[in-house]
This record gives sequence, structure tokens and C-alpha cells, in this order.
Amino acid sequence: MPYRESTRTAARPALGAVPVPVPVFDDETPAVANLDPGLLDALRRAATDAAADGVEILVNGGWRSPEYQEHLRREAVSKYGSEEEAARWVATVDTSSHVSGHAVDIGPAAARAWLSEHGVRYGLCQIYRNEPWHYELRPDAIHNGCPPMYADPTHDPRMRR
Repeated sequence: MPYRESTRTAARPALGAVPVPVPVFDDETPAVANLDPGLLDALRRAATDAAADGVEILVNGGWRSPEYQEHLRREAVSKYGSEEEAARWVATVDTSSHVSGHAVDIGPAAARAWLSEHGVRYGLCQIYRNEPWHYELRPDAIHNGCPPMYADPTHDPRMRR
């Protein structure tokens, strides 16, 4: 049963899985601790300000190992029925901003709403319209605003490596 073994292995927090949402200040969870330092700093500054507004920002996903990203990709292909449809939701290991530590998935809904309104002050931008939880750091956004969102990852030129 290689797939079952892969599933058990891939779902480990050490590989980037986040079975239960964690605070952005959790230095023990690899999905948070292994984020790009600039992204993590911006996220923590935003979380501090959001808390002052009564909103807690939690991490549902962040850095992922290549093994875990591939596991998620295989699951998406199985769920959506094709590589093409899966690509709308899960990037390949080579193109994933999660594998490089440059993307974070945020929850709950109140945190996403807060970041949607205030995230630009920290350079935190939603990148894909179909993924309101997915944020990346765009430092220029602080002065120029967030760039237009892509409909989904298949419209993002970074995904065509």
C-alpha cells in the first residue's frame, strides 16, 4: 500500500501539514517557522494589529515540503479528475509558492476579511480570486496597492515554469 504510506508520511506537520490552524506566532510549527522571513514579519505585524481590532489571524497552511506538496497535488488530481483542473487549486512542486515559503493560507473568515481590507499596509496581497485564503508578500503594494488578482493559479505566469 504505497499510497497509504505516502499519505501517512505526507500529512506530518514536519513536512508542512497544518492539521489544526495555528497562530502566526507559533515558532514550533514548520509551516510557520519556515516561511520566508519577510512574509513572516509582515504577517506577524498584521496579526498584532488585527488582534487590536479583535481579530485573530491563524495559519491554515504555509511552508510545505516538496513531498507534502506532491501529496496535495496527487489528491487534487484524484478529486478534480485531471491535471488541468487540479492546477486551478494546487501548484506543482516546482512552481508552488508554499514550497519556497512565500505563501500562507489564512483563516478564519474574519481574518481573511480583515486582511482583505488592511493587508496592503503590510504588503500582504491575495493573489488568486478563487483562493481568498492565499496571501503572498508584495512589498511594493505598500506604496502602489496590490496587483490585480489572477482568476486562479492557471492564469499566473509563474506557474508556467
